[in-house]
Amino acid sequence: MKLQFRHEWKHEISYADMLSLRSRLSAVMQQDSHAINGRYQVRSLYFDNLRDKALSEKINGVNRREKFRVRYYNNDPSVIFLEKKSKLDGLCSKQQTILTPEEAQCIARKDITGLSNSPAPLVQELCRKMRAEGLEPKTIVDYCREPFVCAPGNVRVTLDYDIRTGLRSTDFLNPDCIMIPAGYAPIILEVKWDTFLPAIIRDAVQVPGTHTSAFSKYAACRSYL
Repeated sequence: MKLQFRHEWKHEISYADMLSLRSRLSAVMQQDSHAINGRYQVRSLYFDNLRDKALSEKINGVNRREKFRVRYYNNDPSVIFLEKKSKLDGLCSKQQTILTPEEAQCIARKDITGLSNSPAPLVQELCRKMRAEGLEPKTIVDYCREPFVCAPGNVRVTLDYDIRTGLRSTDFLNPDCIMIPAGYAPIILEVKWDTFLPAIIRDAVQVPGTHTSAFSKYAACRSYL
C-alpha cells in the first residue's frame, strides 16, 4: 500500500498564544466533529525496542523513521486504534487499524500469541517486529487536544496541552493508572495539510517569536525513565 504523506508544522507556544489562536482558528475553521465542548482527551501507548530506537532516532533527527502506538479517545476504550506513524523528508503519514479491547490488552501485555490470525496487515507487522526486533510497549502518554479542521487542503490544526506520562506503566486500559505531568511540557500547535495550506489559515496560525519545533510527546514522557 502506497503511503500518503502530509506536511506538518509543530510550534511550542505559550498559554496566551493558545488563547489568541483559539479565537482566530474558530473564525476560519470548523471544530472537529469528535470534540466534546471543543476538545477531547487522547491516551496513547507508545512502543520502542530494547535499544530505544524510536526515541534515539527522534532525538537525533533521523530523516526516515517510524513509531507504533495504540490509542483511544475520551476515556472510551470501545474504539481503539493501532497506528504506525512514518516520517520522511519532513513529511508524515499514518496507517491505522481498529483493535478490540482484548487485542489491545494482549499487545500491552506483550502476549501476541492470540493475534497470529488477525487479518489486519498492521497488526501482523507489529507482531513481527515485537518478535524479531524486540519492539514492546514503553509508556502511556495522555494529553488534551483542541482540534480544528478545514476541507480545502485537508487541513487539521490542533492545540495539545496537559501532557502526562504513565512512567513505566503500560496498563493503558486502566482508567485509574497513575499519570503525572511530563515535566515542563509546553503547549503544542500542530498544523497538518496535504498539497496546499490556504492562505487564510497560514495567516491565522502565525505566532510571532516561535519557530518550527521537533517536540515529541513520547520523548518528553520517556525523559523520566
